[in-house]
Amino acid sequence: MVESAPRWLLALCLLGSLSAQAASPVWAIRGTHNTVYLAGSIHLLRAGDAELPAAMSRAYADSSRLVMEIDLARHEPLELAQSMLRHGLLPAATSLAEVVGPTRYQRLSTAAAALGLPAGALDRETPWMVGLQLTELQYLRLGFDPEQGVELQLVRQALADHKPTGGLESIDDELAVFETLTREEQLRFLDMAIADLGDADSDTREVLEAWRHGDSQRLGSLLAREYDSFPTLYRALVTDRNRRWLPQIEQLLKEKEDCLVVVGALHLIGEGGLLELLKHDGVVAEQLN
Repeated sequence: MVESAPRWLLALCLLGSLSAQAASPVWAIRGTHNTVYLAGSIHLLRAGDAELPAAMSRAYADSSRLVMEIDLARHEPLELAQSMLRHGLLPAATSLAEVVGPTRYQRLSTAAAALGLPAGALDRETPWMVGLQLTELQYLRLGFDPEQGVELQLVRQALADHKPTGGLESIDDELAVFETLTREEQLRFLDMAIADLGDADSDTREVLEAWRHGDSQRLGSLLAREYDSFPTLYRALVTDRNRRWLPQIEQLLKEKEDCLVVVGALHLIGEGGLLELLKHDGVVAEQLN
């Protein structure tokens, strides 16, 4: 991604928390004839820490189909990059420096240079796209690799197993979410990304340890604080998308075969999370050990 995090962006990417219990980032919901597993994902992992939680591997093995936010089995990297450009470029006569102003432009230029990226390479991009790009570059620099991330591991396995895959939305749907942000909201998004770059490594160690243990309450406290002060961003990136996905997940419960659904963390937990929305509809989820 965009599914590519300082702590606030990790909220899109993972599920779990610090706990003494042997919980996992996987929940099971039972249909009349099947089970749908809901699992939280980290989109980038270090090679030395890429082993999937055991419960997630079991859920995959039990499932006849893999469903993700976006069906990554059907999108080549070039296609994803082209979609980013289609959604994330400024109008032809507009420059990033003009949009963000001199002080902010100097700040992002310094951050980009530290990541080996000339600021001029960003001059045609929208503020939200620059924020995502700087964050992803920082994580790549820290040794995180999308090829080791949960989704791409599962996609490779599904292709090898000839297991069908699907997506809850398209890449264009996902990127269009950022386009709903006002100019001021995009600038705030960019400011958050730049401010959090220096804390990415320490924050990530804490959250990765959390992800392995699956305490959703602690997860919420780690990841949701910045969203509490930016409700528009939370609504656009999490709540609204959950409501669009809910009917699709409930439809999966009417099928006969088991299915594994993999989404980012805050899509599952907290206010407006999928687990809460399902509960409101009378669907109970059981967290797996």
